[in-house]
Amino acid sequence: MQRYVAGRLLLMIPTLLGVAILTFLIMRVVPGDVVALRYSQAGAVSQDVIDRERRLLGLDKPIQDQFFDWMGQVVRLDFGQSLWTDRPVTEEIAARFGITLELAILAAIIASAIAIPLGVLAAVRQDSWVDYVIRVVSIGGLALPSFWLGILMILGLVVFFRWAPPLIFVPIWKDPVENLGQLIWPALSVGYRYSAVATRMTRSSVLEVLREDYVRTARAKGLRELWVVVRHALRNSLLPVTTVISLEFAFLFGGLVVTEQVFNVNGLGKLLVDAVAHRDYPLIQALVLIFSFVFVVVNFVVDLLYGVLDPRIRYA
Repeated sequence: MQRYVAGRLLLMIPTLLGVAILTFLIMRVVPGDVVALRYSQAGAVSQDVIDRERRLLGLDKPIQDQFFDWMGQVVRLDFGQSLWTDRPVTEEIAARFGITLELAILAAIIASAIAIPLGVLAAVRQDSWVDYVIRVVSIGGLALPSFWLGILMILGLVVFFRWAPPLIFVPIWKDPVENLGQLIWPALSVGYRYSAVATRMTRSSVLEVLREDYVRTARAKGLRELWVVVRHALRNSLLPVTTVISLEFAFLFGGLVVTEQVFNVNGLGKLLVDAVAHRDYPLIQALVLIFSFVFVVVNFVVDLLYGVLDPRIRYA
């Protein structure tokens, strides 16, 4: 087990290094100059001023020197300064990381709370009216974009309850009730969208397990149907469901751009869009690297959870 964990941790290094190289090269290939963009509102600016600013930002160096300088900073957990705001990149990310993390956790909890019970119920009541209703609900979640559903939720809240998304975010440690009131609605719109995939996966997995011989044996012994479903069917069908929910949780870190915009949530997704619009190379590179790190870590944790959920799995 220790050897497997060590091997997986070492594999993270080339993965993240490859992401860093690709991101760095793509940002240099994309047309646009952050210096010219900064001075675009100032009217005519001489080429000497632009060249001096590029020299101060280190953009006049060869591309390989810029990459090695940046990687040296990353190793020290220093992502440099934003080319647009002149603030440290770590401060820009830290100010929004908690918001995105809390929203992703709430959305994952809501998606799990919806998907697992409905998926099990649809499998147990296969081809009944309950199964058809749940399948329609799950297909609706796949068909409806989360941001469009969020717009409908805001319109309903404004019309019926006179509530609109607040302009100022309140941290959870200052006012938990106000914080939950701000994030529950975007979490609901996103959680319903991602619960649709997990619901269908849960239904398929439970149906497959219910056809196994040990489930029929448990029923033949007179075990109650509730215990058959919960202790035998559900537990042995959680592996693919856990994978789907975990990957969706990792995706939420960078995939909530439009939803954050609709609900006025200033998270990492919105920060990435602003950074791309401003050609803020250090900030974009740091955000993409963080998103990739989250994906890698979530995959690693899920692999370890497999051994907990299914004792038959052993890592050698």
